[in-house]
Amino acid sequence: MRILITGASGQIGCNLALRCLAAGHTVHGVDLRPNGWCDAYPVLLHDLTLPGTPAVLATQLADWGRPDVVVHLAAHAKVHQLVLEPDKAMENMAMTQQVLEFCRQQGLPIVFSSSREVYGNARRDTTAEADADFALAASTYAASKLAGEALVYSYARCYGLPYLVFRLSNVYGRYDNDLGRMERVIPLFMHKLQQGEALTLFGADKVLDFTYVDDCVAGLFLGIQALQAGEVRDQTFNLARGEGHSLRQLADYLAGLLGRAAQVVEAPTQAGEISRYVANLDKARRLLGYAPQVSLPEGLRRSLAWSRSWAEVHG
Repeated sequence: MRILITGASGQIGCNLALRCLAAGHTVHGVDLRPNGWCDAYPVLLHDLTLPGTPAVLATQLADWGRPDVVVHLAAHAKVHQLVLEPDKAMENMAMTQQVLEFCRQQGLPIVFSSSREVYGNARRDTTAEADADFALAASTYAASKLAGEALVYSYARCYGLPYLVFRLSNVYGRYDNDLGRMERVIPLFMHKLQQGEALTLFGADKVLDFTYVDDCVAGLFLGIQALQAGEVRDQTFNLARGEGHSLRQLADYLAGLLGRAAQVVEAPTQAGEISRYVANLDKARRLLGYAPQVSLPEGLRRSLAWSRSWAEVHG
């Protein structure tokens, strides 16, 4: 299978590409920046917001061959950043429309990476796929993902485009310590603890569903296989661990792994961020056989081990 991955230089894109390669598939990436993690697959450097992107992709990928499926991961993904820079939300929408148009013109199925942010800030014990509501959008990032989903659904209805949508939640693990580009909470907390710096908890009792990257990739890969085989199509899934942990618990787990005392500074939740999300995974389990394997404590142990090994080699 030929798999085209947008956002292929990012954490999830890189891990997914390597998983697909290991299964014997061929991968081509598209990204705005080079891949700083590995060189196991080619990455076309292109701004997906540009008009004419479908023709550019068709031309640049001609020698590689027509893809069998497109996995659209590319996005500005930092929630609070898009509150400060709302134009980036519009860029997310533009990327998605250009990629969908490429898929329409080439007759390709799409796997779209959405977010648990589409559920807004409603407090529920667990959240199922039917709970999404555009009126609950708490941030411009959430609005961009809701709009992206709407575009996917409209292309399916108007043009018969096969799709799967995955709503991801706080993915962490291998290839996520590039703090100069994006400050993700887990690698940021690891870095600050190792430097003896205080941790700022924006909403100390905020409860989130942290997903180890191997579980996320396993779910995406199951979806790619099922979509390509015609077994599942035109469905939307939660993809997470299915367990909630507070930021305070996260800080305690990391401090214990590092043998450090956590200095904590509590601050209000930042604008646009949600205060509770735990995924209901019944649909993904039933239709895809999705079964996350890695608990948060175990995932943090693996993340720390990877970060240390990467630092030993790359400094």
